Amino acid sequence: MKKIISVMLMAMLLVISLTACNSKPGNEPVVNNAANEANNYSVGICQLMVHDSLDQATQGFIDALTEAMESVGKTVEIDLQVAGEANLCPTVINTFTAKKVDLIMANATPALLAAANATTSIPVLGTSITDYSDTFDGDIPDNVSGTSDAVPFAEQAGMMIETLGLVAGDSVGVLYCTDESNSLIQYEAVKKLFESERIIVKAYTFSETTELQAITTSMASECKAVYIPSDNTVAANDTIVGTICTDNNVPVFTSYGGDICYASLSISYYDLGVETGKMAAQILMGEKDISEIEILTLTPTVNFNEELCTQLGIEAPAN
Repeated sequence: MKKIISVMLMAMLLVISLTACNSKPGNEPVVNNAANEANNYSVGICQLMVHDSLDQATQGFIDALTEAMESVGKTVEIDLQVAGEANLCPTVINTFTAKKVDLIMANATPALLAAANATTSIPVLGTSITDYSDTFDGDIPDNVSGTSDAVPFAEQAGMMIETLGLVAGDSVGVLYCTDESNSLIQYEAVKKLFESERIIVKAYTFSETTELQAITTSMASECKAVYIPSDNTVAANDTIVGTICTDNNVPVFTSYGGDICYASLSISYYDLGVETGKMAAQILMGEKDISEIEILTLTPTVNFNEELCTQLGIEAPAN
């Protein structure tokens, strides 16, 4: 009996030993599915519309976020959706909340408002936003942060006055879409600054792009110069504005850069997106809670379009 029991015990030990070896091939620990899933993240991007500045911000975000995640062996699934117009942003955002994405990036103010209204639990990062405080009436949600494309309005107005030789009584037209709250903020700021120099300021507004050609034609016939804020709708259609104003020898100054302006004091929207992407990586990897991330504004740079300056008879300063 002792021999039989001894043989049975040895057999049982052999089975246990083989089972243990088979469960850890190569003596490496088994990685469970939950751990695998923790290395994968999902991000939804809602971009208001297609145009160069917003496109650059989105690309910068994707590049920076992807690079940061890959550097630590993690992957991120990015769902990019372009709403096309402001009233479609909530539809896009609702698809992200239904999917329970880990983070939402909202490119432009209507997208940010839609995201903030849709969720208080998913982190929301905005970009291409002029003023977060004004957008949320001074009460920014705890799950919202991001980057701002705001530029110093006083310096922009001063640059136009200096380079164009504007004097009291001259008129400046400000062109923007009434659907964009950021544009109204900028209009009110530059209006105050120009009027302090007794320069006449008039708003030329529209709600539909079909109105843009007519309103621009009126503006070009009535104003000595044109100021365009960081208005997404104008920027997406600014070739129309540039053609009409140049034909009428009216210089255009834009807050966002672009080809139609004789000069600009603006930021790089790609760099803006990069900084937003870095924020997203910190949040997803647990390095920071979104409530710890401060809203970031970039330092703008001065640019002159030498070809347009020559055509319009504007002398760009050497410095």
